[in-house]
Order: sequence, then structure tokens, then C-alpha cells
Amino acid sequence: MTPTRRERSLIGLAIVIGLGLLGYYYGLEPLQDWKRAGSDLIPTREAVLERRRLLVAQRPVLMAEIEKVNSRIEAVGPRWLKGPTPPLAASELQTLVKGLAEQAGAEVRSERILPLVDRGQVQEVPIEITVASGLREAVRLFYDLEHTTKILTLQEVKVRVVAVGQQRDLLTTFTVSGYLAPSAATPTAGESSSGSPRG
Repeated sequence: MTPTRRERSLIGLAIVIGLGLLGYYYGLEPLQDWKRAGSDLIPTREAVLERRRLLVAQRPVLMAEIEKVNSRIEAVGPRWLKGPTPPLAASELQTLVKGLAEQAGAEVRSERILPLVDRGQVQEVPIEITVASGLREAVRLFYDLEHTTKILTLQEVKVRVVAVGQQRDLLTTFTVSGYLAPSAATPTAGESSSGSPRG
């Protein structure tokens, strides 16, 4: 049986209404949601854009500050240990301490390179030194270490009396640390310098 004209028009109207509903739910509704989400993001994006504009506007000030910091770093540059690697820096530190001990009149009995300590971007290169001296020579050595041109720190000072009344009656063991420049290529923290000289 063939549908009548009225039935065909009802079927056509139902198909058009169905297509309209499908178009609304799958076309128009997601488009409106996307527009609403976009309009919610506009203030956030404007704020980000404004922050970036302010940052770009501050560029000359930031460049001037970077230049000041670089000049301060260059001024401190001679105070770092010069070795490009930790073993060379430890060797430089050993030579410096031995020279100062000799000037103070102390005798270096032993020396030992300790593992590196990571201090952020700077690496600490510690060595343990034992010297035999009198009280006056030990004080002069510590004074010279404190007033040297390099950045050094003294730690763990141990003083023992070994022979009362002799010229070198004190045995002083201390840890002195120098600092390796931030620009030097160094291994990761905690690695000991395996090829460094031992005393």
C-alpha cells in the first residue's frame, strides 16, 4: 500500500524536524558552548597578554640589572679557584695552602682531598690538611688563610699537643674549602676526583 499525500508530508515533516534536532544538538549547541568557553578565556588571555607586555616594557631595566650582576660576578672572578675541573682546582688549593704554611713556618704533614660538595651552582672543593707547628705559626697560618685573595672557608679544626716544649709542639688538622667557579664544567656533586694527587 502506498502512503497518501498527507502521510508523505507527515513523514517528510518528521524527517525535517529530526534533522533540525540533530543539527541543533550536534552543530549549534557545541558551537555555542565553544563560544561561551572562548568568552570565559578572554579575560585570562588578556591578563597574560598584559603581563607579557609589562615584561617586554621592563626589558631595559632587566638588562641593566643583568649587566650589574655580571659585572659583580666578574669582580669576584679572581677569588674563585681557577681549575676548569675539580682535580685541578684541588691541586691549586693544595699549592696555595702549602705556600701559606711554608710562609707561616709550619710543616705540612699530610693532606687529603675530600669529595666535592654541591652548593647550588657553585662546587665546594674541600681538602684536609695536617700541619706541625707552634701556636704562633698555627695562628699566623689561619690568619693568612682567612686573608688570602681566594674565597676559602675553614672547618673542623682539631689541635693536639704532641711534644711539650719542642719547637713544633702542636699538630693541627683542619679542612679548608675553596670554591670552583660556576662557569667551570664540573662533574655531578658527590663525585670524588679520582685522578687527583694524594698527599
